[in-house]
Amino acid sequence: MRARAFDTVVLGGLTAGFLDLLDAFMVAILNGSTPVRVLHAIASGVLGREAYQGGAPAAALGLGLHFMIASAAATVYFVASRKLTVLLRRPVVCGLAFGLAVWAFMYYGVLPITFNRPNAIPAWPMLVNQLGIHALGVGLPIALFAARSARRAGHPSFVRDSGTSPAPVGGTR
Repeated sequence: MRARAFDTVVLGGLTAGFLDLLDAFMVAILNGSTPVRVLHAIASGVLGREAYQGGAPAAALGLGLHFMIASAAATVYFVASRKLTVLLRRPVVCGLAFGLAVWAFMYYGVLPITFNRPNAIPAWPMLVNQLGIHALGVGLPIALFAARSARRAGHPSFVRDSGTSPAPVGGTR
């Protein structure tokens, strides 16, 4: 048995998306912006600068895109856990590392392609926040949901040998 897709992708993805978005909203408010502007910024990856004039529909698109990306990250973890069972056996370490990998992929892959410009490393307070939320709020919840579902499903990595394995056929122990 393996991690269940629903638990990992849906619950892990929604939790990661919620925590990441909550962090983005708080950072925006602390910097004098608004949550709607955050959602417009996400939608601008598809709509361009027009997203900032797009009102509620553009914000809704940004919200949907954000949760789609979080679910895609959870899907990657789920698929990888099918072959790399260490992801299920060591969810804390693997989840933290996965979150940092998601940040690197987004920061150095997706964002430069989407906005057609290279990214500069942000100032250290923002960098610490970005790395922290991706490790603790994105990777870790996804990994914990995957490990919990595998444990509940009786994944071999979690089944303990009671020391009473059957004797080999045709002989004694």
